Amino acid sequence: MKVLLTGGAGDLGQILVPLLRAAGDTPVVLDVREPASASPFIRGSVLDRAHLRDWLAGIDAIVHIAAWHGIHESRGEKDSFDFFDLNVRGTFEMFEAASRAGVRNIVHISTTSLHRPDTLYARSKIIAERIASDYAAHGGMNVVTLRPRGFIPHWNHTVYTRYRDWAAWFWKGAVHIDDVAQAVMLSLKLLQQGPLGDCPVLTLDSAYEYTDEDLTNWDADGSGTTFRKYYPQYYDLARAFDLDPAVKPFKLDTAETVRRLGYQPSYSLGSLLLELASYGDAGPPRTR
Repeated sequence: MKVLLTGGAGDLGQILVPLLRAAGDTPVVLDVREPASASPFIRGSVLDRAHLRDWLAGIDAIVHIAAWHGIHESRGEKDSFDFFDLNVRGTFEMFEAASRAGVRNIVHISTTSLHRPDTLYARSKIIAERIASDYAAHGGMNVVTLRPRGFIPHWNHTVYTRYRDWAAWFWKGAVHIDDVAQAVMLSLKLLQQGPLGDCPVLTLDSAYEYTDEDLTNWDADGSGTTFRKYYPQYYDLARAFDLDPAVKPFKLDTAETVRRLGYQPSYSLGSLLLELASYGDAGPPRTR
């Protein structure tokens, strides 16, 4: 299967390239910048209507990643025109070009940030999801929309210079990029089975050592006691790296994602703490 990765030079695309190859597929990166991986590469934009259909020749499936993200808004790097152009019009251009080229299978990467419609990012992704669902309902497209929590990897040093900074961000609620990549691969497998008959919108969250009962009765025996129940050996380490053991995680409902994809995330707070203990501020070495 030949899979086009829009925005494929970014973090998620570069994680997917070796996974697709290992599965016997051919990844094709579409991006305005050259990827780090040696793979078939098209230098271009999803906004290039004149060339999109030609670039889709021979493509079997698309993973639509290309988008400006919340960090581009919080840093003041992109404005409402930028978010509309890439996140909204770019999604439309890709779906319409795919429809005309006969490419029916698309994994659309959205976000759980839709709960923040006061942001440009969320509003643009809300509209993008509507475009995806419209093509699924009325354009004969076979679409899975994934809604991951934030998944910036710790090695993206344009965002996080130290592992502790990344850990503080993940601590508040995120999902590891490897688990997002797993969900993409499972989604492609689902799409290959034939028409879905709907456009599933599937939430991606981390793994948890904490049970639902733990979360309901969080720190009932005092501040930090639930953390100590699972990670007593890491309590002092967490404090040393300015991580608050009393912070209660907010767990998202991924039951439908598990049912439709068999999604089983592997990275949890326990994984983070083990990495922090092993590597400190340098963080673990990048494996891909």
